[in-house]
Amino acid sequence: MELIPTGIDGCALIEPKVFGDDRGFFMESWNARSFADAGLDLHFVQDNHSRSSRGVLRGLHYQKPNPQGKLVRVVAGAVYDAVVDLRESSPTFGKSAGFEISAANKRMLWVPPGLAHGFLTLEDGTDFLYKCTAFYDPANEHSLLWNDSELGLEWPLGDIEPLLSDKDRAGLPFSEAPLFA
Repeated sequence: MELIPTGIDGCALIEPKVFGDDRGFFMESWNARSFADAGLDLHFVQDNHSRSSRGVLRGLHYQKPNPQGKLVRVVAGAVYDAVVDLRESSPTFGKSAGFEISAANKRMLWVPPGLAHGFLTLEDGTDFLYKCTAFYDPANEHSLLWNDSELGLEWPLGDIEPLLSDKDRAGLPFSEAPLFA
């Protein structure tokens, strides 16, 4: 596998080795030894799976305290996946970045603890899977306002009118968000 820098400290796109032929393909989506050898010595406690129609925007979410690291991938469809660094001690504090992750490109994204994370589904029937390093803690979950101009995220909306939860509509602007040391 190859780790591709994202411009956000500790966050990496992961290009897995894919073995394919006319029958289909095979790839390892998680191997603790391979990831540790690449510098990502991770321990996961929870797996999540969401399915969304085109135009669903989930995020930008994070937990404080009890931040989650997430290893995300798409097994059907495609997403624009976005992160924002909320770690004041990070050299990339306040920076944001976005990436297309899809069933076709088979890329994964490592989102370290201390980043807000969200995604916009680009196709109907998109299945998004993620492994988490900490348990979901709804009492300490926060939402960053997805379209805060201070973030500089360029969501590829085109003709899409994003479908948001009430929680995501009420997200906090970056200037008011609880941050990490």
